Amino acid sequence: MEKIQLILELELYSSENELSHDEKKLLEMAAEAAENAYAPYSNYKVGAAIRLKSGKIVTANNQENAAYPSGLCAERVALFYASANFPDDPPQTIAIKAKTSDFKIKDPTPPCGACRQVMIEAESRNNKNIRVIMQGDNGRVFISNSIENLLPMSFQASRLDK
Repeated sequence: MEKIQLILELELYSSENELSHDEKKLLEMAAEAAENAYAPYSNYKVGAAIRLKSGKIVTANNQENAAYPSGLCAERVALFYASANFPDDPPQTIAIKAKTSDFKIKDPTPPCGACRQVMIEAESRNNKNIRVIMQGDNGRVFISNSIENLLPMSFQASRLDK
C-alpha cells in the first residue's frame, strides 16, 4: 500500500482591507449580489462576482426553489451566465460572499462540491486558473489561486477520452 498526501494552499487575510483595490471591489459586488438572493427557505444568501478576462464583471446570487434540487448556487448561476453571454471571455477571478440574518458567518464560505465541479470545467475549458476569493459576513478572507486546489482529484473531461 502507498499513501499520498494532498495539500490545500490558501492565502489568508484578516479582512478585505488587505486585498487589492480590484479584489476588494469584486468582493463588494458579490456582497451586493447576495442582497438580492432568493433564499426564502434557508435564509442563507450567497452572491458571486466574476471578473472576465476583458475586465467585464458578471454578478449573480443563489436562487432557491420549494423543490430543493431545482435551485442553483450563486457561483453556478454566474458561471453559466458568463459562459452563455460571453463565451470568448473566460473567467479570471470569482468572489463569493455569504450572509444570513439567522447567525454570524465567521469563516469564509467555500463553494459547494457541485460548484467546484462546474468551476473546474471552466478552468479546463479555458486552460486558465480561476482565482477564488471567499468571505463570510465580514472578517477573514480566503483566496485560492485555482479551483483545482479546492477540488483535488477532480473528474475532468479527459477521463471521458476513448
